[in-house]
Amino acid sequence: MGEIEAHESRLYSDFAPLYDRVFGKIFYSRLERVIEDLEIPCGAKVLEVGGGTGTSFRAYPTHCEVTGIDLAPDMLARARQKIRENGWSHLKVIEMNALDLDFPENFFDYVMAFHVVTVVPDPIRMIEEAKRVCKPGGRIVIVNHFTSDFPLLGSFTQALDPITPWLGWRTDLKLKPFIEMTDLSVEKVYKLSKTSLYTVLLGTKRKNGFHFRREL
Repeated sequence: MGEIEAHESRLYSDFAPLYDRVFGKIFYSRLERVIEDLEIPCGAKVLEVGGGTGTSFRAYPTHCEVTGIDLAPDMLARARQKIRENGWSHLKVIEMNALDLDFPENFFDYVMAFHVVTVVPDPIRMIEEAKRVCKPGGRIVIVNHFTSDFPLLGSFTQALDPITPWLGWRTDLKLKPFIEMTDLSVEKVYKLSKTSLYTVLLGTKRKNGFHFRREL
């Protein structure tokens, strides 16, 4: 584990007691809509990268198999507690690095990355790993904020660039370069509302790579 990854693991473990109270309600409604819109079929295998405390877990249908991974032990402990308390037998969590997934190729029907690509130190490598473990015909779903094209908001986020990596995220990731660098052909790109700061990217893995129909 690199220095930045170790720092992020410690940071999010320290933040675990407050995470659900601060972000749980804010994030859940957004993720619930995204997951419901996917209409995940019975028996599907789902990987959620950076599952944290399991903020999204309640939204998954019980007829699929969900594996959540994260590097922060305290976040995972809270996720496991939720799984036990709610009797979610279709869910499990594992401590694992998103940049080095310990799963075989073509294993999952869905790979979810919610608010993760601006947290990991190497988002391109993370997407490469997501593509590797996703089955042909499977889907990769990304929900994240990206640097705004509006000058005022963009300047504000850029001013935070020197410190945000040590707070656990980055602010310098732009949507179009991200898609190009990760070689993602995006099926659908959309926002859940006109005022949302977050973008949803949806892709389908084909035998010859990822093909996306773009919808802005």
